[in-house]
Amino acid sequence: MLNTIKARLIALCSGVVLLALLVATLASYFDARGHVRSQANAQLAEVARGQAQSIAESDAGIAEDLRRLIREEIAAGKSDDDIRDFLVARYGDFVLFKPPFKVSTALLWAGPFLLLGAGAVTMVLFFRRRERAAPPATLSPEEMARVSAALQEDPEPATRPTHGSGA
Repeated sequence: MLNTIKARLIALCSGVVLLALLVATLASYFDARGHVRSQANAQLAEVARGQAQSIAESDAGIAEDLRRLIREEIAAGKSDDDIRDFLVARYGDFVLFKPPFKVSTALLWAGPFLLLGAGAVTMVLFFRRRERAAPPATLSPEEMARVSAALQEDPEPATRPTHGSGA
């Protein structure tokens, strides 16, 4: 009888250990799935610091907050679309790494091309104005003769004051 109690106790302990391992494995699986979803959602959002980094890549404080928010939303059972919609509703389309083309984001999409065009127009105008600038003034023959005469005259010897010479 003692052997059967021992065997049952060993079987019960083994079952509890196996059940604990199963629960840990399932928890790890679902946590890993949540982590993958969290990373995927973090790749969708951009940090608003002008560095073109997703919140998954950034070490900024706001990126940490957004990653935590995404993990909480995943833990609450929200779908990826729900999380994306929540981020857009809270922060606007500008939070997305690839925002949709809308009227509100048109400047965001067209801005680089507009700046490039403005720079090209500015350069063209600058070089055209430079070409139209008046040519350097030339001296008339009378003025040339006066300058030549002034250069060939012997200047009067300069008298230099003596400072502190004790005279």
